[in-house]
Amino acid sequence: MRVTETVSAGKAKLGRDDALRLAREASKLVVSRGRKVTVFDMKREPPGDDELLRHLLGPTGNLRAPTVRCGKTLLVGFDEHSYRAYLTR
Repeated sequence: MRVTETVSAGKAKLGRDDALRLAREASKLVVSRGRKVTVFDMKREPPGDDELLRHLLGPTGNLRAPTVRCGKTLLVGFDEHSYRAYLTR
C-alpha cells in the first residue's frame, strides 16, 4: 500500500459536508462501530445522507477516526478484520 496523504485528526476537522463528499466518492464504504461492521455499496445501493451521517459522524459532529481511503474503498472506524481484508490486497 502506498500512502499518498496523511492528515492529522487534531488539525483537520472534517465535518458533515466533508464526510458526505468522501463517502460519495467511494465505491464501497466500510464502517466499524465497536464489533459491528456495516458495508455500503455506494454504486448500486447508496444510502441517503441521513443514514450515511449516522454512520460517519462521531459525537462531536466530525468524521469518525480513523478513516482510511484505500483506492475506491473508504474505511471508517477500526476493525482489525476489515483492515486486514482491504489493506492487504
